[in-house]
Amino acid sequence: MESAEKERTRRAQAMSIEDRQAMIIDAVIPLLLEHGRSLTSKQIAEAAGIAEGTIFRAFGDKETLVRAAIETYLDPEPLREALRSIDPVLPLQHKVRAIIYLLRERFESVMRIMAVIGPERPPVKQERQEFAKIIARILEPEAEQLNWPPDRIAYILRLISFASAFPALNEGVEFGIDELADIALIGVAGKPFVVFTPRTAESPESPTSAASAASTSPAAPAATPAPTAL
Repeated sequence: MESAEKERTRRAQAMSIEDRQAMIIDAVIPLLLEHGRSLTSKQIAEAAGIAEGTIFRAFGDKETLVRAAIETYLDPEPLREALRSIDPVLPLQHKVRAIIYLLRERFESVMRIMAVIGPERPPVKQERQEFAKIIARILEPEAEQLNWPPDRIAYILRLISFASAFPALNEGVEFGIDELADIALIGVAGKPFVVFTPRTAESPESPTSAASAASTSPAAPAATPAPTAL
C-alpha cells in the first residue's frame, strides 16, 4: 500500500503543474457530473490515480479544483472547433444537420452539469457572437438562396437546438436531428427545394425547381426555416 502511494507521488512529481492540473480536472469532471459538489478528495485521488496531497499541491483546495473543472467543462472553444471542422462544400442539409447536432449536444451537456452544481458557477468567457460567425462561414456558399443572412440563421439554428434539448418543454415529445434539420430547411408547410435536397441515390424523388418551389409556397419555401428556427 505504501509503495503504491510512493509510486503515485513519483508520477505526479514527474509532471509539470499544468499537465498535472489538466489530468486531475479530466478525472474530476465525471465525478462532478455524478456527485455534484459533494465529491470528496478521496474520490478524486482514486479516479486520478494520485495521492490526496497532490490535489492540494496542484489547486490549493477542493473548491478551486471544482471551479477549474466547471470552467473547463463549460469552455465553448471545443464546440467552436467542432463547428469549424464542418466543410462548407458539403450539401446544405448535411451542414445544417451537423450544426444542430453539435449545438444540441452542447446545450444538453451544459444542462447536465447545471443540474448537479446549481445556478452558481464561475464566469466563463463566452464571446457569444463567435459561434454565429463560424456558422455564417459554413453557410456562405448558399447565402444567395437563403431567406435570411447566414449569421442570422446561426441564431435560428441555435434556437431550435436549445428548445429541443429540453424535452420537458414539449411534454416529453422528442425530435430527432433529422426532423430538426427538416424544420430548419423546409418549415412545416414548405416544399423541398432542389438546392437543399439534391437528387442522390438515397433520395430518388424528383427535384423541384427553384421557381416552382417559390411560386407554390411563397410563405415558406423549402429553404424557409419557419419562424421556430434558431
